[in-house]
Amino acid sequence: MLKITIDATPVKPNPSGVGLYVANLIRELDALQVDENFELGIVYQPQLQKWVKGDFNFPASLKNYSQTNVLPLPVRISDLLFASGLKLNLSYFEKYFGLPDILHGTNYSVYPDKNSLKIMDIYDLSFIKYPAYTNTSIRAFMYTQKVKNCLKWTDLVLTISESSKRDIIEYLQVDPNKVSVIPLASRYHPDYLSDEMIQELEQQVKYDFSKPYLLFVSNIEPRKNINSIITAFNFLKEKYKIEHQLILIGQKGWKYKQIFTAIETSPWKHEIHHLNYLSDELVALFYAKADIFVYPSHYEGFGLPVLEAMTLGAPVVTSNTSSIPEVTGDAALLIDPNEPIQLAEAILKIISDSQLRQTLIDKGKARTKLFSWEKTAREVLKVYRSIV
Repeated sequence: MLKITIDATPVKPNPSGVGLYVANLIRELDALQVDENFELGIVYQPQLQKWVKGDFNFPASLKNYSQTNVLPLPVRISDLLFASGLKLNLSYFEKYFGLPDILHGTNYSVYPDKNSLKIMDIYDLSFIKYPAYTNTSIRAFMYTQKVKNCLKWTDLVLTISESSKRDIIEYLQVDPNKVSVIPLASRYHPDYLSDEMIQELEQQVKYDFSKPYLLFVSNIEPRKNINSIITAFNFLKEKYKIEHQLILIGQKGWKYKQIFTAIETSPWKHEIHHLNYLSDELVALFYAKADIFVYPSHYEGFGLPVLEAMTLGAPVVTSNTSSIPEVTGDAALLIDPNEPIQLAEAILKIISDSQLRQTLIDKGKARTKLFSWEKTAREVLKVYRSIV
């Protein structure tokens, strides 16, 4: 029987991004074990603060799985070891992986386990292509070194778009035959919100949903190009007197201060609202009631918020770059992220044309049927079996 161990370290109490992918992948693979005749194990590393305290408890969201192990080495130390380029003798830690046929590293690294074939997830190369969007140049360098060193013992790379695959081949010189593309899926389904659920959720938030709004959902950081959204919003307010509010949902990421400066200096700052982390249900509510979802990101490995918005019926204006056109097909208006006025014109086009808006909604919902977490898990399982 094929034995697989997945690194679940990215899964946090409120998962997003990589953690969301890993949590859903593990859930779906777990459900396939009996029918597909394989065994799934999970390994987890503590964060440095927990490790110092001797807290090796498994996250609550992962405790229901049967085959689990905690690797007693904090992520920060293993990342430093991988980035150092030193010859590593980590045989002591191999017992914590459960001697699998395949060890799947889910966050830009994988242990050099001599007993297993190694698969590593690389989602995008923003830290190489756009180091200015990372926290520091040192962090970008260390991240790059970690990935390059892990590639020395990696048997296959998984990524989430053809765009990212091209970047991996170009910037990391990986053999194209050793890179497999498997798209992500939305955490929502089209009928996620019932009428009763909507009424309950509306009472939890202090927002008057009778006011139309433009919506952005993701981390608040420069790569997401939020300043262009604010510029476009200011332009539409001044020139066309649109009645819309602007809602930005997301936790503060790297270099966020300039974004909040742009909000504070906007003549319409009282109509721009930043909401920090919200529950999945509340985010879904804002997606579903948005007049338009705007996402002019400079670079994405996939662009999951775009897929989520389309799933819940929001018409989308987004970038024509990197992976995003792979996600949207013809179901969104695509713009140059470096042209805020082009973004404003696309928004105005949807505001002014109810038929276009409905067409985008319908196309978006149809497009999302191509993606599901079960499909993602089955494709990952095919990749596992292809290298054994």
